[in-house]
Amino acid sequence: MTVATQALTAGALLLMAAGVAPAHSLLLESTPAAGADVARPPARVALRFNNRIEKRLSRIRLVDERGQGQALAVTQGEGAPDALTAPLPPLSPGTYRVEWRVLSTDGHVVDGRFRFRVTP
Repeated sequence: MTVATQALTAGALLLMAAGVAPAHSLLLESTPAAGADVARPPARVALRFNNRIEKRLSRIRLVDERGQGQALAVTQGEGAPDALTAPLPPLSPGTYRVEWRVLSTDGHVVDGRFRFRVTP
């Protein structure tokens, strides 16, 4: 093996060992918080991720305890580039599921969900 081939092989091995840092969007926090019991129905849902997301291609959906879902209007051009917000309709006491789907900076679509409860 020549010195040039050895250098290229060593460089390739170093790059493979270093790996690529994942840039998938992870949900860091939400309002209402995941699993929370809230006494007053929230007026909006707010989600903050670990990196910038493409708001125009992101979705938030609210599902009630009967399984009835509705798409929420994501607020565009407002807030930090790593956050999504959407107004909520008036909520009655019950359990709700927030479902979200975002486009990560690495080009992958990532989704998730969490529940919260409005107490009577």
